[in-house]
Amino acid sequence: MFAFKNKYFLIIENIKDINLNNIKKHNKFIIIYRPKEVKVELIDILKFRRQCKIKKIRFYVANNLKLCNQVRADGVYLSSYNKSLKALYLKKSTFEIIGSAHNFNQINQKVKQGCNFILLSKLFLVQYSKESPYLGVVKYNNYLRNIYKKLIPLGGINSNNLNKLRNMKCYGFAILSEIKKKPAITNRLF
Repeated sequence: MFAFKNKYFLIIENIKDINLNNIKKHNKFIIIYRPKEVKVELIDILKFRRQCKIKKIRFYVANNLKLCNQVRADGVYLSSYNKSLKALYLKKSTFEIIGSAHNFNQINQKVKQGCNFILLSKLFLVQYSKESPYLGVVKYNNYLRNIYKKLIPLGGINSNNLNKLRNMKCYGFAILSEIKKKPAITNRLF
């Protein structure tokens, strides 16, 4: 079985991390492009953006309003360390804002920034930091009930615990590192 949700947020660090030809469901996927140190040509990003439009996949750029405007992205992604309120100016435009948070204070900051969705990290235990705390399904559902309706779980979601998402009252979920490690998980989504 699989946990079917309204939206699947795929966070990629390179446009080569995902093959858009595998995506067959329209209007379910949101790709958040969060580039690392690798420099990608603007022409390649524009081609990728064009493919996203054809497939009806929403495309967001992380923390870079200039690039967001250049590629005419659907919106901007504000990571948890981004506390700037400049994104409020985007509310007057057609851009949507997605934020990321790790605790209650950051959730409040993202609400002030006008985020449509807030990715709440960490849902499950992550491999890169086994000592760091994580929420789990029960705590996440309590956050959702008490705080904000459009919280999206992120962190530690892999093929082993994907079915646990059925017990969650979430609108969707986000995947980051599992896309690069095991591309087979994206086949289950598509």
